[in-house]
Amino acid sequence: MGGPMRQGFLTEEEKQNQPKVTKELLLRVFSYLKPYWKQLLLVFVAIIASSIFSLLPSILTGKIIDEGLIGRNFDALIKYIVLSLAVTLIANLIGVLESYLNTWIAQHITFDMRNKMFQHLQSMSQRFFTSNNQGDIITRMTSDISGVQQIITNTFTSILSNSITLVVALIAMYQKNWILATIGIIIVPLFTIPTRRAGKTRWTLTRESQACNDEINGILNETLSVSGQMLVKLFGQEKREYEKYEAANRKMVDLNIKESMAGRWFRVVITTFTSIGPMLLYLVGGILMMRYNHDLTVGDITVLVTLLGRMYGPVNSLLNIQVEWIRSMAMFTRIFEYFDMPVEIKNKENAIVPKEAKGNVRFEHVEFYYEPERQILKDVNFELESGHSIAIVGPSGSGKSTMINLIPRLYDVTGGAVYFDGIDVRDLDLTYLRKNVGVVTQDTYLFNGTIKENLLYAKPDASEEEIVSACAKANIHDFIIAQPDGYNTVVGNRGLKLSGGEKQRLSIARVLLKDPALLIFDEATASLDSISENKIQEAIDPLIDSRTSILIAHRLSTILAADEILVVKDGKIVERGKHQDLVKKDGVYRELYETQFARALEKEEAVLE
Repeated sequence: MGGPMRQGFLTEEEKQNQPKVTKELLLRVFSYLKPYWKQLLLVFVAIIASSIFSLLPSILTGKIIDEGLIGRNFDALIKYIVLSLAVTLIANLIGVLESYLNTWIAQHITFDMRNKMFQHLQSMSQRFFTSNNQGDIITRMTSDISGVQQIITNTFTSILSNSITLVVALIAMYQKNWILATIGIIIVPLFTIPTRRAGKTRWTLTRESQACNDEINGILNETLSVSGQMLVKLFGQEKREYEKYEAANRKMVDLNIKESMAGRWFRVVITTFTSIGPMLLYLVGGILMMRYNHDLTVGDITVLVTLLGRMYGPVNSLLNIQVEWIRSMAMFTRIFEYFDMPVEIKNKENAIVPKEAKGNVRFEHVEFYYEPERQILKDVNFELESGHSIAIVGPSGSGKSTMINLIPRLYDVTGGAVYFDGIDVRDLDLTYLRKNVGVVTQDTYLFNGTIKENLLYAKPDASEEEIVSACAKANIHDFIIAQPDGYNTVVGNRGLKLSGGEKQRLSIARVLLKDPALLIFDEATASLDSISENKIQEAIDPLIDSRTSILIAHRLSTILAADEILVVKDGKIVERGKHQDLVKKDGVYRELYETQFARALEKEEAVLE
């Protein structure tokens, strides 16, 4: 009985955030049911039939007692028993059909919603993913939409089936005896008082137990992860962590015992209380039969008692349906909130798809901000011609990575324009644009699969020769073939089985397999040891000479290989030119050279020695 009772009460947060149920919201909810109206009609008919047939055995019980047992009519006894069993079987078969149709409809609606949500989220800009909690996004995609299935299979059908059961039971009771039927109507609502009181107690304990469970999971996630365990061991905090876990575990045990015993006491109260109704009907029925010579029979009283028992569940369920309804609407509201988020980055209706990409890039008076009060880029102007390369340098947080994110439209400019081969990127087809812009980031992401599978993500139909060629250019082929499984080596979650340098070179190979017109390296050698850095640099150097490239780097040799250097500070290009010219000026580049680049060069020379 724990399940329904947990659903019988709203939390304080739910009370405060109750959705406003409007006509528009209801129409939108039912729009998902509309494609399946034929199946819903069948469910409606099945619920009515099932409700009626499931109550018939209770009514036939009166015939079995009066005509069969008391009337000593064996043929009547057999007839009504067989009829009762047949009706029960039919009711159960209809119930199976209704359950199947219900589940089928719910699964198809959630299928539609998941597909629509995934497609919608895929089209959201990078701003959405950086400003929203990842856990919340996954929850909307999984738990919230899965909850829709429960709403359809439970809430909607529960209202219908319980209402029909109640109406049919009431009609049957009043046909037998209006006095006992009226007593039954008065008694049934009183039954819900102990149900709700006990339910509220269990609901409170369940919430506390859930909070405690979350605490335990948090301890386990933190201390039993690879990084967490290392930290615990290095600081010798095993005892402290055990004590934290032991205390939370003990609290959980106490709460579970309280919850279990609350359920036991609840069952004692309910069992006692539910027996009052039948006893009262037997008493009043007996008085009518014995004192007033009423034509009421033993079978009639038995039927009325049975029907009364069948009313307890539907009445209790319908009294709690408001809570279920609020939760259902809240869940739909949460899902619709995401559906209603505007898609910032999208194709124009007549997006341009040029026949050939050269890789020319031009920034013209580009402005950008995440929030209006915090400007990131201010009047940025530069041009990169096909076959050439530029290096972008500047202090941390100056806007370097933001600049390159505007080229493949991970974000859109808030002022000015970015041009690719002379066309505003907002006018280009997104698939075409992103196919021709290859980016190697500092934070390399690999899927939990084989090396080959990760490479084929860039070009699913790539040949073996193309894969090997890309890996050779990225200086990673020799490493791969030295592995026992070669290109079928599993890289692990996020590529954890590979070193930082190996992941980075694999990332370069993946971008090369894509064969873009423009190559962008965003701090591709940052946070790596000098040996790994040199191997990556050996892969990058020839690519700079042969392709249109943009480099964000801290390594002097990489910067020197570029045709032009752009120096960015506070979102502006403050200096530009060749290394020898910029280093002579007493400006930002000179300061960067003396504090970062020269030190990196000394480190590089030390490794080479």
